[in-house]
Amino acid sequence: MKVLITGGAGHIGKATTERFIKHGWEVRVIGLEDGIEVSGAEFVRCDILDYDDLRQQVSGCQAIVHLAAIRGPQLAPGHEVFEVNVAGTFNVFEAAAAEGIRRVVQASSINAFGCAYSLIDIAPKYLPIDEDHPVFTTDPYSYSKEIIEDIGRYYWRRGGISSVALRFPGVYNRDHLQTEKYRQYRERSRVLLDEIMVLPEAERQARLDSARQHTVEWRRQRPLEFKDRPPEPLNRHSGDDPLWLVYGFDRFNFWASLDVRDAAQSIEKGVMASYEGAHALFVNDSHNSLGYDSKCLVRLVSIAKARELIGFEPEYSVGDWQ
Repeated sequence: MKVLITGGAGHIGKATTERFIKHGWEVRVIGLEDGIEVSGAEFVRCDILDYDDLRQQVSGCQAIVHLAAIRGPQLAPGHEVFEVNVAGTFNVFEAAAAEGIRRVVQASSINAFGCAYSLIDIAPKYLPIDEDHPVFTTDPYSYSKEIIEDIGRYYWRRGGISSVALRFPGVYNRDHLQTEKYRQYRERSRVLLDEIMVLPEAERQARLDSARQHTVEWRRQRPLEFKDRPPEPLNRHSGDDPLWLVYGFDRFNFWASLDVRDAAQSIEKGVMASYEGAHALFVNDSHNSLGYDSKCLVRLVSIAKARELIGFEPEYSVGDWQ
């Protein structure tokens, strides 16, 4: 079996390529880089916006894993984010249809829900959040992910291509999350939440209301989007109110995360599992990223559909790393 992996030399792509090779697949990787060597795989320079070249690279493959994209609104102006992510995805599915390929797995994002880069506060209608929950995207990256999921549904209706759009949260490797800097931030967050939970109700609510107001005012300025240059990275060790950092950032990701090895697992299962139709799937760790009492944080993102449809089950718990 032969699979084409767009963006297969990237963060998730590398782990995915290695997993497919390990399990005996013939792998062709495409990307924009020059001189890339991917051990055990063929690498071809190809721009997903060049349809004719893309179709040539798709030829002879039995499945496509589509990971190539601009990975956030901070990395390029909104029109470029939308063009690459949406037009590129359309080209991938169109090439698949032209070459008779009936299985595509694509990287969507938890942001298809409209969370991490949102300009407004998030107010889920119910918990835990699942794939049936209405979306409320307000930034170009998240909107592009909302649209690419619909592209998958279009090609199921049009040509019978089955696909999954995996709504990845932050995807990490073990080395990153075992750094002292991250460990300290995680521990401070847990201590802060302990302190907040024991406050009298009125005082606790006042602290949360203040953090919410700060968050909404800050996000309305679109600080996480590319303007004339990428935004400055958030300094989680600055003098900002630590509760605001937890409320205004970690909460907007629902404390969801994923080990890169489990990202690769979900992609392989998305290719191999028996299903029909086009499906969006939340794929994340079964534990929250703080390793905190879930009764306090609430289990916000459900992976039940991914378990049922493709048999995904997290094997590496980010929240348990010490």
